[in-house]
Amino acid sequence: MFNFLFRSQSYQNELVSSSLHDEKTFYQAFLKDLNACRNEVIIESPYITNSRAQQFRPIFQSLVDRGVKVYIITRHPEEHEENLALQAEGEIAEFEIIGVQVLMCSGNHHRKLAILDRKVLWEGSLNILSQTRSREIMRRIESRKLTMQMFNFLKLRRVL
Repeated sequence: MFNFLFRSQSYQNELVSSSLHDEKTFYQAFLKDLNACRNEVIIESPYITNSRAQQFRPIFQSLVDRGVKVYIITRHPEEHEENLALQAEGEIAEFEIIGVQVLMCSGNHHRKLAILDRKVLWEGSLNILSQTRSREIMRRIESRKLTMQMFNFLKLRRVL
């Protein structure tokens, strides 16, 4: 049945180029992908903490300097507890100063994914801009077709 679902949507061969990562292997692979971006980075991460933002800020700055559009979609800080809200507010301001466009969502936004140059999709349970101690999983899929499927499913064309 699983193969039938993919065959019927013509995605059968698309998952051949996927790989799984945990919280120990994710960041090294993700940073390599980020540095290879040429056009656009979209990251959905409901939480943003100081420690992770400090890791990503120079990379985002480099991307923006190269003309890459960087978008972060995150939960509105008002939906966080006080400490997380303060961290998110400060880091959102810092990201915007360097040219990152931050889109804030209300209503319990909780998706964790990244779309890189609309051809690499990272999806799973790891909060990209805040993860520290939790055990997580992320799948990397290199497929323009599946990445665009996610892009269209999320209706990102309306906001980007």
